[in-house]
Parts: sequence; C-alpha cells; structure tokens
Amino acid sequence: MTRILTEAEARSAIVRACRHLSAAGLSPGSSGNVSIRVGARIIATPTGSSLRAVTEDELAATPADQEGAARPTKELPLHAAMYAAHPDATAVVHLHSPYATAIACLPPALNGYAQLPPLTPYRVMRLGDVPLVPYAPPGSADLAAGVAAAAPGHPALLLANHGPVVAAATLDAAIDLVEELETAAQLTLLLKQAPAVTLDAAAVAALTPPGR
Repeated sequence: MTRILTEAEARSAIVRACRHLSAAGLSPGSSGNVSIRVGARIIATPTGSSLRAVTEDELAATPADQEGAARPTKELPLHAAMYAAHPDATAVVHLHSPYATAIACLPPALNGYAQLPPLTPYRVMRLGDVPLVPYAPPGSADLAAGVAAAAPGHPALLLANHGPVVAAATLDAAIDLVEELETAAQLTLLLKQAPAVTLDAAAVAALTPPGR
C-alpha cells in the first residue's frame, strides 16, 4: 500500500521532481506541471511557474486555505480528470517534453497502438496502449473532458499538439512513466524512416497484464 504523504512531504517531493524534470530537459521554459493528491486536496505547481525554479512556498493547494493563496496551474482540470480515472493514483505529471510532443503532433496512427508502435518490451509492459486525446486548448474544459474519456485503463496519454500526461501511484512512479514515454517517442522518431521490426501481436499479448 502506498503511504499517504503529509502536505509538507508532498511539497518537498514536488520540488525535487520539478528540478529533476527540468535538469533532464523535459520542461522547457515555464512549461509543465506536477501535482500530488493528499486526501481530498491536490498540491500542484502554480500557474506560470518554471519547474527549474519553483519553491515549496509557491506551490498551490486546492481547495485553497485562504483568499489570495497561490493559484494552481491552469491545467488543474486535466490533473483532476486523471485522478478521477485512476483512483489509486496520487501523482500526475504533464510535460511539453520534445519527443513526446513531436509524436503528439503527428496524424493519428491507424495500427491500434495510437502514436507509439510496440518497438520494445518496456514500451508495452510499462506504458500499455497510449491513446491520443484530440486537440483542445490548454486549460480548457474540452481538454479535461477528452482526458476523462481516454484515461480509464490508460495511465499514460498523449495530448494532440500539446504533450504527454501520466498518472501513477507515487510521484517517483509517475516520473518513471513519463520518462519511459519520452524514450518510446524518441525511438519512434529515430526509426521513422527505417524499416523497424515491431513486436508481433503474440509478443504484445504475452507482455500485457490482464485487464489492460
């Protein structure tokens, strides 16, 4: 069972994660947002923040404790939709990482694997199918609705022309997931012009957990 963090622990974990994601080049400029769910509250990076510089005191909590408190990222509805679809999740990460965003800008694939072919066992085992959510403006109710429709059974999504979003039981697990997604996208683009061999349907089925 995942231990429930205190709000102080959640704030510290979010800042550590933000620094890691920024150092890895996965959150250019002021893009990307991270949240942890603590009971009925969500602790999230604030609107307009940079993951390389945000501090614990700047993180926003919702419901807010007081008027004038820091405003959470405008993508909070996106995070809420992921939490609703994954009741066991305590962390959501949304990035504009280069390779996953590039894949999300391509026309929808027709091979049943969304944008990411089953090139490696890890792509299949860790990510499963990765749906492509139709484009809607960032922070909009339409985007949150698209995520709500696609997220059940899928902890990793691509947002068309926008980037990846993942949900996981812990923040460390969410970081692993979004990094695996970025690597899968990078491999896909590296092999785009090459006759790559994908895993066949039997291999994919053997790697896929029941119910996914």
